[in-house]
Amino acid sequence: MASDPLIYASYAAIAAVWTASQFILIPYVVHLLVLVMAILYVACHGSLMLREELPKEGEEGYDPDAVGVETLKKEDAMQFPIMGSMSLFGLYLAFKFLGQDFVNLLIGGYFAAVGCGALTLTIAPLLEPVVPKSLTENKLGFKKKVSHPLPEWILPKDLELGITFSSLDLISFLAASAIVAMYFQKKYWALNNVLGICFCLQGIERLSLGTYKIGAILLVGLFFYDIFWVFGTDVMVTVAKNLD
Repeated sequence: MASDPLIYASYAAIAAVWTASQFILIPYVVHLLVLVMAILYVACHGSLMLREELPKEGEEGYDPDAVGVETLKKEDAMQFPIMGSMSLFGLYLAFKFLGQDFVNLLIGGYFAAVGCGALTLTIAPLLEPVVPKSLTENKLGFKKKVSHPLPEWILPKDLELGITFSSLDLISFLAASAIVAMYFQKKYWALNNVLGICFCLQGIERLSLGTYKIGAILLVGLFFYDIFWVFGTDVMVTVAKNLD
């Protein structure tokens, strides 16, 4: 993590608002503005650092499989409402034919796994400056490519399965697992906010729109997506009411 004092100040602001909200009623406008500005500052700078730190093709240490910033393409933005519609309608059918309890169990398991990942990626950089270097230098893992039967327009490349982690990543994952387990046991709203903040940080940091044109295409597509599924059918409302 960079030595920019504003990044540490933003993290401190997020922690302060989250902690204070447990004891006092913070005006929602203040709560929203502080969290949004702090999250955007940290995540956008994190995205820039990922772009600068990863070696480019032809440079020493270049790794084509390294996880960095993924840039959304025009085709991705145009397909987003379609894929979102398929997912939403799939959830609608699942609630209708499989039952609310079973579907919520599956979705809970999915968000538990994704939440552990987002929390791990958020905790590890915070701990890195204060832990011994030996915890970050030695890495373990594996990588494997797996072919798939899906059309090229959905997945143009083979699936890449693998994981690389250090001792610090493992420690962060254990801490993240404990937080996620506590949330799903108690359903405490403040822990839900922790997961939401981490999702926002990692989503903004690791996904770039690329251009304003792509952002506009995405927003227009999602605008009509919302209008159709909210006002044209009962699908969105049904899914929202059945989700735990």
